[in-house]
Amino acid sequence: MKLQEYLLKHSDSKWAVWVVFFMTLADSIFLFVPPEVFMTPPIVANKKKALPVVIAASVGSIIGAIITYAIGMWLFESVGGWLINTFSSPEQFLAAKEMFTQYGLLIILIAAFTPVPYKLLTLVAGFIGFNPLLYLGFTAIGRAMRFAVAGWLLWRFQEQANKIVKKYFWPLAIAAVLAAVIGVFLLGLL
Repeated sequence: MKLQEYLLKHSDSKWAVWVVFFMTLADSIFLFVPPEVFMTPPIVANKKKALPVVIAASVGSIIGAIITYAIGMWLFESVGGWLINTFSSPEQFLAAKEMFTQYGLLIILIAAFTPVPYKLLTLVAGFIGFNPLLYLGFTAIGRAMRFAVAGWLLWRFQEQANKIVKKYFWPLAIAAVLAAVIGVFLLGLL
């Protein structure tokens, strides 16, 4: 059995939605892999999983945001400092803090809806004590919109996506890994 067929078959399992939930939660705290990477296989394998996958990604991301906000608020000196030094840099943190202070709610929506280092801004929000209900409300809106758009596109073009994944599995897999590595490298340059 080809690897891509094996993965697509298992992406249709009852555990696929839970994998999306936990991987998206991890992405909101420390991973640098776009959540859409985890959302794609279950939806491509089974169009009916689009809504549960979008919900799982949204809830996982919001719970991850709560954890990261709490780390920024209460554990910044220990865990927050380690996260910044391991996955980012103090300079990036200061730049994020300045952006957050200057643009506030706008930067929350931009970070929630785009691949901007969301976890870094969440740490900053907790660290500076930004209103948690306001932060999490805007986070929930931005992240849910992002995942809803991705889920809808995958649902709408599932047949075409399935053909593309089957035909170009290895180039897509290598491109995803390279994109993650380049993203981490670029973050290191900021």
